Amino acid sequence: MEKLANRLSRMSFSQTFVMSNKVREMKAAGLDVISLTLGEPDFDVPENIKKAAFEAIDNNFSHYSPVPGFLDLREAICAKLKRDNNLHYEPSQICVSNGAKQSILNVLASLLNDGDEVILPAPYWVSYNEMVKMMGGVPIFIETSIDTDFKMTAAQLENTITAKTKILLYSSPCNPSGSFYSYEELEAIANVVAKHPQVTVISDEIYEYINYDGKHTSIAEFPQVYEQTAVINGMSKSFAMTGWRIGYSACPKWLATGCEKIQGQMTSGANTMAQKASVAALRAEPSEYGYMIEKFRERRDLVFNLLQDVPGFKVNYPEAAFYFFPDISYYLGKKLNGKLMVNADDFAMFLLENAHVGTVGGVSFGNPHCIRFSYAASEAELMKAMRRIKDCLENAAIE
Repeated sequence: MEKLANRLSRMSFSQTFVMSNKVREMKAAGLDVISLTLGEPDFDVPENIKKAAFEAIDNNFSHYSPVPGFLDLREAICAKLKRDNNLHYEPSQICVSNGAKQSILNVLASLLNDGDEVILPAPYWVSYNEMVKMMGGVPIFIETSIDTDFKMTAAQLENTITAKTKILLYSSPCNPSGSFYSYEELEAIANVVAKHPQVTVISDEIYEYINYDGKHTSIAEFPQVYEQTAVINGMSKSFAMTGWRIGYSACPKWLATGCEKIQGQMTSGANTMAQKASVAALRAEPSEYGYMIEKFRERRDLVFNLLQDVPGFKVNYPEAAFYFFPDISYYLGKKLNGKLMVNADDFAMFLLENAHVGTVGGVSFGNPHCIRFSYAASEAELMKAMRRIKDCLENAAIE
């Protein structure tokens, strides 16, 4: 007798964690493996944020918080959204969660009925597809490629929306591609969404500050879709607070109430000390954390130049986040050292086993022709990893 719920058979394990676990196993076996699998800044948490957490402990903020978060944090989030995005939200429209993942799940759970369609521009973050299936939704994919900088067009969206479409879910800046949508591109997409009032946009903006070449735009800035948009953000990426688990949603009031109701029955409020630390982080000027962004920019340029010498890689120039998503179609359908490369997952495993560099295949990102790797690592490790990949592919027996 099968005891597990049917929903589990519809889901897959996160490929990023599958690969990172394999890296750990190889390291435990004594192998020298460089891991570029996880999207985690390699910086320590800034001192002002740590100080605020210690003060919260000293001041005994060790009891339950309100389900949607402390009022001062929700006020700080509202102030940040006004300062950085020209978006007006009241604290009652904010729900602070245990990471941005929970924020997205709260929105999906509040909106989806079984069979509702959710549009996912591919490539997408690995968890989107699984989250949608978990909540009973049906993922509908919009294909993009490196030639379009991995971005959908408004025309593609218009042609994909049906009477069953309930949600458009995307990230900008994008994990895994490092691309982001410009003001003009989002305006065109907003105009399409506005014609379909049954559609809600979930705009994942967790990489907002890690943006090198242009001003970040939130689709919620367009008044025609403000009431149709849930903005998702959090503390993990821009503040190097991955383990602190603070994310948040900013929604129209009707949807924010739904998120609070869902979270109240799931986890209640997020970690209290981390909430207080997040107040300090958000109240500071973004420029205080700019040193991390500049270091990521330097690493991007370093890796981009090194990738020009890697045979068979087709690479775009990512404008945001800290990922490369090279197209490795050249190797698909061929054998490397006797092993057939059916898709990018096979290729990522080949690199792990032969170059001892951990990357993530693109199948679970919705693109079986690309691999993703993070450059949130030291320059020394990045140079070593790119050299290993180059040497491995140059010396591989290709059939």
